[in-house]
Amino acid sequence: MAIFKPFKGYRPPKEIVKDLASRPYDVLNSQEARKEAGDNPYCFLRVVKPEIELPENIDLYSQVVYDKAKENFRKFIDKGYLVQDKKSHFYVYAQTWGKKTQYGIVGCAGVEDYMNGNIKKHELTRPDKEEDRMNHVRITNANAEPVFFTYHANKDLDDIVARIVKEKPVYDFIADDGFGHHFWIVEDDQDIETIERLFNEIPCFYIADGHHRTAAAALVGNEKKQKNPNHTGDEEYNFFMAVLFPDNQLTIIDYNRVVKDLNGLSKEEFINKLKENFVVEEKGTELFKPEKLHTFGMYLEGKWYSMVAKDNTYDDNDPIGVLDVTVLSKYVLDEILGIKDLRTDKRIDFVGGIRGLKELERRVDSGDMKVAFALYPVIMKQLMDIADTGNIMPPKTTWFEPKLRSGLVVHTLD
Repeated sequence: MAIFKPFKGYRPPKEIVKDLASRPYDVLNSQEARKEAGDNPYCFLRVVKPEIELPENIDLYSQVVYDKAKENFRKFIDKGYLVQDKKSHFYVYAQTWGKKTQYGIVGCAGVEDYMNGNIKKHELTRPDKEEDRMNHVRITNANAEPVFFTYHANKDLDDIVARIVKEKPVYDFIADDGFGHHFWIVEDDQDIETIERLFNEIPCFYIADGHHRTAAAALVGNEKKQKNPNHTGDEEYNFFMAVLFPDNQLTIIDYNRVVKDLNGLSKEEFINKLKENFVVEEKGTELFKPEKLHTFGMYLEGKWYSMVAKDNTYDDNDPIGVLDVTVLSKYVLDEILGIKDLRTDKRIDFVGGIRGLKELERRVDSGDMKVAFALYPVIMKQLMDIADTGNIMPPKTTWFEPKLRSGLVVHTLD
């Protein structure tokens, strides 16, 4: 069974929360973060992307960057931008996108659960990105940003959350990107005890988004354990901050691909090769969005095409073989376009579905890319099946929106 416990969070006063809460560190580059932070002294990007206060040519992985993160985090506390709660709480965090709202519970997951597999992953992590976030956690001594977990929905937990959110939230704002963020403190001791007990009866949690942050938080906690001769297991470093959403409230959106060239083929030669494993149909200039599994959209030289995978290209009984990213990678990117490693090949790029199909058109029409592929999104059951069977998804398979806002609450390791 997996551990999930309350903690004494550091939170902003409600008067500045909208100015303080930021998008997560990995959805903006340094230039974008500088622009977004501007002259706003409260912006939490000053903690999670501290290079914005340093020279533009700074090495993002240098010690001075992490030291600036620590300095700014302490400054936020000293100036009262972040104030620690007097007792341990769970928190309810809701996000609204259009007509949909999803409700998660913020608490602390267990380092040991990540190490022993009770927290299940579906992606590989890159050592350089892992080490970057480990340094941030080590030097700030905090989980500045939560990780995004899911679990099989539990009616008793749903009922508690439904009751809590009838009360007025402590934070309630719409961010500049249009997403709504709503935040409640779980005050009642009985509710806190019940939530902890119910989560401790759930066999496992699944990483939805934030594999690098999860690995970093757990590995730093494990380091601290190894270095402490008086380790008991109750120390705060044994836990890291997460938001847990029930699986039936989450939607994965598409994660699309754009490629720089046709590997020396003409348009006609490329389409003829596609027809060996796909039924290809020209759709004209109107956007074509796949509406079911094993159907793809392709944008090439100003026109959209549908591509329906033939039966021999996928295996609906194999959690990896059923995925459209697997089909596209094997029969198009690898066999035709010669792209063997999605993690390292510079000829391919990935576009989150939040940007829309127009972004695929823009990348191709600009001459930056030659061809774009639109995919039907993975569903939560597929993600969980892959994690349950110990498999790993191909890179850049899932895209979750809205992203968790950083700075609403912070967990320290002491």
